[in-house]
Amino acid sequence: MTTTSLPDSRTSVNVMMPAAIMRGAHHIEFGQIEKPVVKSGEVLIRVLANSVCGSDLHYWHEGKIGSAVVSAPFTPGHEFAGVVVEGTGEPHGLPDGTLVAVDPAQPCHHCYWCHQGNHHLCPNMVFVGAPPCPGAMAQYIAVPVSTAFIMPPNFTAVQAALLEPLGVAMHALDLAKLRPGTHLAILGAGTIGLYVQMLARISGAMSIAMIEPQAYRREKALELGATSVFPDTESYLASVKDTPTRGADVVIEATTSPHGPRHATEAVRIGGKVVLVGIPDGDEFTLTGSQVRRKGLTIKLSRRMGNIYPRAIEFVQRGIIDVNAVVTHTLPLSQVREALEMLAEYRDGVIKVVLEP
Repeated sequence: MTTTSLPDSRTSVNVMMPAAIMRGAHHIEFGQIEKPVVKSGEVLIRVLANSVCGSDLHYWHEGKIGSAVVSAPFTPGHEFAGVVVEGTGEPHGLPDGTLVAVDPAQPCHHCYWCHQGNHHLCPNMVFVGAPPCPGAMAQYIAVPVSTAFIMPPNFTAVQAALLEPLGVAMHALDLAKLRPGTHLAILGAGTIGLYVQMLARISGAMSIAMIEPQAYRREKALELGATSVFPDTESYLASVKDTPTRGADVVIEATTSPHGPRHATEAVRIGGKVVLVGIPDGDEFTLTGSQVRRKGLTIKLSRRMGNIYPRAIEFVQRGIIDVNAVVTHTLPLSQVREALEMLAEYRDGVIKVVLEP
C-alpha cells in the first residue's frame, strides 16, 4: 500500500484514507491519500458503492480521454453513492447517514450554455473522477451539496450509484426521440447499451436488435428483452435486407470501438437517426461521407445528461427499471486493478463491476 498526496485544494494535512491511485495507463494501485476537507457549500460523503465505468477503463487503457490526461497521481470514479457524515450536511437538511447519489458533473452555471439550460455541455465543467478532479474510488469524497440527491427509503447504495449510467442511457433516448413502433438497433451490450434496451422496451420500440461481438453479452441482451441479437453489423444487415426499410429507424451506438459510429451509420435506414454515445478508443472515428450524405441521416452525439436524476430515481423507485440487472461482480475497492483487468479482458462474464469499501 502506498501513500500519496494528490493535487487537490480540499485536502487536509496528515489525515489519510484508503483510495485507488492511478498514475497513468495500466498503472493503478490501492493506497492512502489525504482525506478531503469540506468547503462551504459542500458535504462529506462516505462512499458505499462505486461502479466502474467505461471511461474509467479508458483512463486505464490510455491514461486520458481527449484533453483529460492523467498527468499526476489521480483517484478515478464517478458512478457512486454514499452517506453524509461528520455533520457536514446538517446546515443543508442532510443529517448524518442520509444516503445520496451524486451527479459528478459540476457546471459553472454562469456561461452562455448553462444559461441556455445545457448544463451538461458547459465548457467550464468540473467533473468528478476526470483528471485533475479527484474521484470517488476512495473512502470519502467532498461534493457540492447541489449535486447530491437524497435517495428514497429502501434504496440501496448500489442502486443509487447506478443512477448515473441509467441517466446517460435516458439522455441518449431523449436525443433519439424514440416513438412507439420504432425499429431500434443498439451497438454494444455493455451497461449503457443494456440500459438503453431496457428503457426502449417500455418506450414502445417495435423491435430491438442488439449488435454485440461477445456471446455472453448477447445472451444477457436476450435475457433483458432484446428481440434479436447479432455478432456484427454484417449479420444484422443480412437479416433486414428483404425488409422495406433495410435498416433500423434508429441506431444507438454505445461501444468503445472507433469503428462503432461507422457501423451505426451502416445499420440505420435511409432517412434514419443515429445517436453516438460511446467514447472511441484513441478518441477518433471516421464516417463514410457518401454513405451518411446519401442516406440523409440525422446524427447526434450524446454528452452526459441533462436534468435527469429525478426521473431516473422515480424509474428505479417504481420498479420500472431494475438497475441491478447488469451488475455481474462486486469487489472490494482494494481490488480495483483486478476489476479493470477483468473488464478489459471480458473475463468471467463481466458487464458491470461495483466496488465497495
